[in-house]
Amino acid sequence: MTEVQTAIVVGGGIAGPVAALALRKAGITATVYEAYPSTADGIGGTLALAPNGVAALRTVDADEAMAAIATPITRMTMAVGGKRVDLPGLAGVPPLQVVHRSDLYRALHDRAVAGGVTIEYGKRLVEVAETGTGITARFADGSTASADILVGADGIRSTVRRLIDPEAAGPQFTGLLGFEAVAQHDVDVPAGTMTFAFGRGGYYIYWPEPGGGTRWGVNLPQEREISLSEARAVPSSDWMRTLRAAYADDVPGRDLMLTSSAEELQVVGSLQIMPHVRHWHRGRMVLVGDSAHAPSNSSGQGASLAIESAVQLARCLRDIPDLPSAYAAFERLRRSRVQKVAARAARINQAKAPGAVAKVLMPLLMPLLMKTAMKPEKTIGPEQRYVIDWDAPVTADPALR
Repeated sequence: MTEVQTAIVVGGGIAGPVAALALRKAGITATVYEAYPSTADGIGGTLALAPNGVAALRTVDADEAMAAIATPITRMTMAVGGKRVDLPGLAGVPPLQVVHRSDLYRALHDRAVAGGVTIEYGKRLVEVAETGTGITARFADGSTASADILVGADGIRSTVRRLIDPEAAGPQFTGLLGFEAVAQHDVDVPAGTMTFAFGRGGYYIYWPEPGGGTRWGVNLPQEREISLSEARAVPSSDWMRTLRAAYADDVPGRDLMLTSSAEELQVVGSLQIMPHVRHWHRGRMVLVGDSAHAPSNSSGQGASLAIESAVQLARCLRDIPDLPSAYAAFERLRRSRVQKVAARAARINQAKAPGAVAKVLMPLLMPLLMKTAMKPEKTIGPEQRYVIDWDAPVTADPALR
């Protein structure tokens, strides 16, 4: 049985509330400290939850709340140069679920509160002080909080990561700029069909909205990284002109852009990933979610991996009383898995944002990409079939899992 009784969870996005719920299930009282002054409703675009992520949510009884706000994707296709190919699925695996991040945030927030988790707002972490028996967090407003451990679930620009390792690398630009909107154009595909399209101007993805129209997301190649505030300072009408020019020769990209409103365009900004994070833990601090591993959105696994890590951390703390050994076991369970997913996504990114030479070779590269996509058991099978056995004990022995 763990000696850890209390936890500070820094960050109230996706991983934070799940971590708090899982820790409570493991017998550890967890309080979430969120930097925003209030709930972060309306922030973020659409994300996908893979079957493994849904299975992890089931551990903390949050899967049904998610399903109530999600759109299941039952069929996937790839479109290149006007050619459409159906992508085979995984036999016996539930469908992908797409959900607005703000809706998922609200569902997890409400589930955490209902599960007895306290969430404090306006608490931006600035420093910590450790003793032999606990850790104290100090926030920008001058307040403090103390507990046995501190969990950093504070995202890709994590303060906790910097406190663990001041030399830690920061987010890395992928060479892509993201946008999202709903077009007043109905694509000629069945409901629940997601299409991955490689157009002349850039990669895009789309699927029919349940209420009509077509939701689309764009990854537009971009030479220079810009901040989200810079991107949103550009008038939406200017961005729409850029997108309409980029996809003018694509079907249905052209119609999707022409029938989308500049006023409703969501500027996601420069897309980033986390490069290799050397240290996931130090002393009484540990990282979960995007603060430790944030693969490209090409993986379709970012949120799912974050949720998995939150659950696995709780299992390790539940079963291994020695804190350094519990953290080491957690990293052993997670690092290899998340790095494999990140590597797969990085290969996809090369096709999304090709260089000058790759653009010339694209007609040759795309058949290879399609061939790879036609082998789901090899490429995504190990990712999506992964289910955490909450009841199985975790051992500190490196030879065992």
